[in-house]
Amino acid sequence: GYAEEPLLLAELKPGRPHQFDWKSSCETWSVAFSPDGSWFAWSQGHCIVKLIPWPLEEQFIPKGFEAKSRSSKNETKGRGSPKEKTLDCGQIVWGLAFSPWPSPPSRKLWARHHPQVPDVSCLVLATGLNDGQIKIWEVQTGLLLLNLSGHQDVVRDLSFTPSGSLILVSASRDKTLRIWDLNKHGKQIQVLSGHLQWVYCCSISPDCSMLCSAAGEKSVFLWSMRSYTLIRKLEGHQSSVVSCDFSPDSALLVTASYDTNVIMWDPYTGERLRSLHHTQVDPAMDDSDVHISSLRSVCFSPEGLYLATVADDRLLRIWALELKTPIAFAPMTNGLCCTFFPHGGVIATGTRDGHVQFWTAPRVLSSLKHLCRKALRSFLTTYQVLALPIPKKMKEFLTYRTF
Repeated sequence: GYAEEPLLLAELKPGRPHQFDWKSSCETWSVAFSPDGSWFAWSQGHCIVKLIPWPLEEQFIPKGFEAKSRSSKNETKGRGSPKEKTLDCGQIVWGLAFSPWPSPPSRKLWARHHPQVPDVSCLVLATGLNDGQIKIWEVQTGLLLLNLSGHQDVVRDLSFTPSGSLILVSASRDKTLRIWDLNKHGKQIQVLSGHLQWVYCCSISPDCSMLCSAAGEKSVFLWSMRSYTLIRKLEGHQSSVVSCDFSPDSALLVTASYDTNVIMWDPYTGERLRSLHHTQVDPAMDDSDVHISSLRSVCFSPEGLYLATVADDRLLRIWALELKTPIAFAPMTNGLCCTFFPHGGVIATGTRDGHVQFWTAPRVLSSLKHLCRKALRSFLTTYQVLALPIPKKMKEFLTYRTF
């Protein structure tokens, strides 16, 4: 099995601006790669987002990595290679999300006949701001395309539908989620109410059927992306839930809570499939602080065999889906968020002091069994699998009940 510790590949550190009090407003609350893997968005604090072409330039890479990671450098440095861009959002940035790429070609035709409509057939980045605004930027040019107003407080998280329909979901401290259609000038098409606390996290299932939201409450809300109504509340955590993510085939949902547990759910049936407990690694650490391993963030790897979690006990953990204990750890102080590179092999993490770190992640070839399961579960619900005329063992494997 894979047991190498994650290695630090590179680190981004904010320079110190003079006009600000340095201590506040430099947190990196979210990190994002574009779905095609060609851009990284770094909220470097103080209202600034940097759009950085991926792979990274030399200046960010520690000595010793150049030779390995840069073999194809000369070919990529041709004409027209993308340049780093700086987006001044005018407000502290909390949430970030890239649109799927590319968006439907029909959109381009439509835009040609309506030149006054901003052309959102390009790759865009949505930024959720401190004052409740959402700004939509064109990645290629760094231009501001749209400004979405409606939220009354911090926009904490953002999520685009993976289908490319340019529907954007936002989660806010005003206790609502809002649905926006970027094809219709960013029109607000729905407000989802029901949470009693700040909404921290929203995640849309890859099949675009469900939306999960976590709002610092013990229960997790699961919404229909077709009717925008509440499907069910998932009950099982003992404390505030702050992060959630769907598996790439939409068959699993993971939620992370201050109760130090990640719960893996079947989103279709609402069943708890297993819990991953974040135990203290170093017994010498003072355990009088209840929140010592409060979780901050959980995410699935792109092939769906691993999870990454960031907790307040100064560790990034990597978990294999079928094991109850982490397979690897990396030391990480003040971690707030994590995400996998879309093509695997790298995890990006953001911290309270505005740093972003890139770590090696397990590179794995999925078994044929897992690839078949992933392909089937991308369009079959748990109930549809259970109705198939196949052996029970096969059903258990296809519904991830073989842990």
